[in-house]
Amino acid sequence: MKKALGDQQEQHNKLLNPSASSSELLSNNLHHNLSLFLTKLGNSSDVMVRHFSNSSLSSKPLALIYIDGMVNIDTVNQMILEPLLQEKERINESPSPAQAILFIQQRLLPVGNLSSLTEIKSSLSTILEGNLLLLVDGVNIALTANVTGYDKRSITEPTTQTVIRGPKEAFTESLRTGTSMIRRKIKNEHLRIEELKIGKQTQTSVAMIYLDGIANDLVVEEIRSRLSSIDTDSILESNYIEEFIQDSPRTPFPTIQNTERPDSLASGILEGQIGIMIEGTPFALLAPFTFFSFFQSSEDYYQRYDVASFLRILRFFAFCTSLLLPALFIAVTTFHQDMLPTALMISLASQREGVPFSALFEGILMELAFDILREASVRMPRAISSAISIVGALVLGQAAVEAGFISAAMVIIVSISAISNLVIPSQSLSNSIRLLRYVMMLAAGVLGLYGIMSLVAIILAHLLGLRSFGVPYLSPVAPLKPQELKDVLIRKPIWSLGKRPYFWSRKETKRQGTNQKPGPKTNKHKEE
Repeated sequence: MKKALGDQQEQHNKLLNPSASSSELLSNNLHHNLSLFLTKLGNSSDVMVRHFSNSSLSSKPLALIYIDGMVNIDTVNQMILEPLLQEKERINESPSPAQAILFIQQRLLPVGNLSSLTEIKSSLSTILEGNLLLLVDGVNIALTANVTGYDKRSITEPTTQTVIRGPKEAFTESLRTGTSMIRRKIKNEHLRIEELKIGKQTQTSVAMIYLDGIANDLVVEEIRSRLSSIDTDSILESNYIEEFIQDSPRTPFPTIQNTERPDSLASGILEGQIGIMIEGTPFALLAPFTFFSFFQSSEDYYQRYDVASFLRILRFFAFCTSLLLPALFIAVTTFHQDMLPTALMISLASQREGVPFSALFEGILMELAFDILREASVRMPRAISSAISIVGALVLGQAAVEAGFISAAMVIIVSISAISNLVIPSQSLSNSIRLLRYVMMLAAGVLGLYGIMSLVAIILAHLLGLRSFGVPYLSPVAPLKPQELKDVLIRKPIWSLGKRPYFWSRKETKRQGTNQKPGPKTNKHKEE
């Protein structure tokens, strides 16, 4: 044993003479180190210190320091304290610091993730992350062990991206749980998970996940560079990261997708996209992302392609309806009454006969009322949120029509628009439409159909100029790539989707083998 310790002593002696300044290094004095840590942590009541000694190390004083509530106490007692309190063969009468650390690592502790630290800053960080720190008197090296065991939410069903057919699991706030869920879906040695700390105060763990050999190296390097350049105090949710790294911060359209579904994130990674997971939130990010991808749902690939294609076309129709229907109604009833059939025009005119407001003011008032009801249903306690929605939508709406404040036709138009907005799978894109609908209504109320067409042209020009990490936002429609249109407006059968989208993965585009169309593969046996 002594010979083995001597063979490796030279390697561990490097830890005794690091290049850092002495003010940043641990001291040889155990009490000095403990006082330093306790002072930096403000003598908080949840910081626990355990003093003891070990006869194998010539009864050197030792101490454990950790934060109560962030470690697994059973693991600390069974895997750390119990082995250290047992009496074993002594290393020698006066072991050197390197020998003492080696002896603890190789002979005393049955923990597989022990590491050595010499700097005060890194030692303090490992305590704050929920790890345990072991200090030995006379040694300026600390050992840290990952014994985290704080309470966390269990895996449940998704709440914002539900499906009828498909996996029923969602990410949790634990980063390691999320990365393990991705590992279980992509069992590939080329899956890369790069983790870094962002936030000077929060030190939030952020992981970048991609497939080496499939993801675009330039995009990977660009995302890595943008993440590394973030200088802020705190990262509490994925939207913090999204706003720091997106290409066009002033656009109302999202250029990065957020998802709480592991299958959606794994699917994007397999396509060549890069996933970003953040500790403390169940929502992961996926980039780059294009406009037409926001209309795709993970359930599109869990059912027949003809049904999925119909539903995808329905989503595009719902998008146009939600964005344009209130504005078209305002424009037609205000400036272009001659476009309506006579019977319909008379019916609308009779409904608005006692309404004191213009169609524009009426439409904006109704939209604001619906948005207020939606926010109220989200913020109110679950026990009464449904009652609030029913009372607000039915009772108040009917009372407003009977009182003559609004017309019944406007209630129908705004209701259809609000329901169509809920059809879109991406909540980020739905929120963008809610904002643009007000602008579209103002343009219709001022300039009629001319205002609508002008604003639509401005929006299209804006979309054409957007990029998501260098990828054109309207790919593959603009610029047009006919060979990439198999999974945009409609979804062709999975066996015909032989290649990955070129604008995401430019290295390994082949997804599956040739001749995957189902059917007889061999000749039938001749009847005897």
